[in-house]
Amino acid sequence: MAQFSRIEVASVMKETGMIPLFFNNDIDLSKKVLKACYDGGARLMEFTARGDFAHEVFGELTKYAIAELPGMIMGVGSVTDAGAASLYMALGANFIVTPVLREDIAIACNRKKVLWSPGCGTLTEITRAEELGCEIVKLFPGDIYGPQFVKGIKGPQPWTSVMPTGGVSPTEENLRGWFDAGVTCVGMGSKLISKEIIANKDYAKLEQDVKAALALVKAVRK
Repeated sequence: MAQFSRIEVASVMKETGMIPLFFNNDIDLSKKVLKACYDGGARLMEFTARGDFAHEVFGELTKYAIAELPGMIMGVGSVTDAGAASLYMALGANFIVTPVLREDIAIACNRKKVLWSPGCGTLTEITRAEELGCEIVKLFPGDIYGPQFVKGIKGPQPWTSVMPTGGVSPTEENLRGWFDAGVTCVGMGSKLISKEIIANKDYAKLEQDVKAALALVKAVRK
């Protein structure tokens, strides 16, 4: 069961402006990555459930976050159907992120008042997602559309909240481009939690990189 309401989750997304994305099937390593992100100031984590038995890892991470990381909001990405969404919500997911717009997932999440963020690529999809109760739309893949697309949709729909994923990197130029275009927050995966950091188990560097990325987000928003 979710520990945070969808309004609380949306508020933290808007406040912090950045969500780290991560998947690994090693539970101990995943806990250390989660702790490094938390110590760096992140208060959301999207566990991109793309591997076998990912739900088992997520369940352990959620228990760890509840016990050891107060205020850490755990969510799940790469969810492709309502059954998977329901499973992860039963394991404590506070938000569900999908690669595409699926109404069955919207219904399952809305029933339990859990925030869901569908991957959309057209204004029609975005509008339909909002009609279904979506608070923050995922723009995916972000590098294909870019900040100019966000500017375009914010013209006729200034109320739309957008979170690009893919094509987001922890540099001032990249983040300024997105936030100047009007995004609410960004999702950041391998550009933040790199293969090198995981291979070297350099959790201290990850903590510093997360801290630096959050500071950049704060700076470019001013």
